Amino acid sequence: QVQLVESGGDSVQAGASLRLSCVMTGDTLENNYMAWFRQGPGKERDFVAVISLYGGTILYGDSVRGRFFISRDLPKNTLLLQMNNLKPEDTATYFCAAGPKLQKTARWYDHWGRGTQVTVSS
Repeated sequence: QVQLVESGGDSVQAGASLRLSCVMTGDTLENNYMAWFRQGPGKERDFVAVISLYGGTILYGDSVRGRFFISRDLPKNTLLLQMNNLKPEDTATYFCAAGPKLQKTARWYDHWGRGTQVTVSS
């Protein structure tokens, strides 16, 4: 049974950096397209970033491109999200997800973590 557990969320000031982690058990990262989504209060779940099976293709959402970077620690079977120059509009619960396709839409992902909260104050 695949499980995803996120960590690393915190309350920070604008301009700060955070690194989120997502540990996968029950499968390996290389068998899945791995993605980050986020959901702010009263908002839909939005695409943040996705990385392909072998890491050769990475896509980012428009609002985070150039500030956020997705990567994988394969020996630890952990998905990472480095977030730099955080803005108040980045405040959200961040979820990692695993799925069979390189997609930006949440419905394509089969497995989800419970999320980690990121709060950015101005």
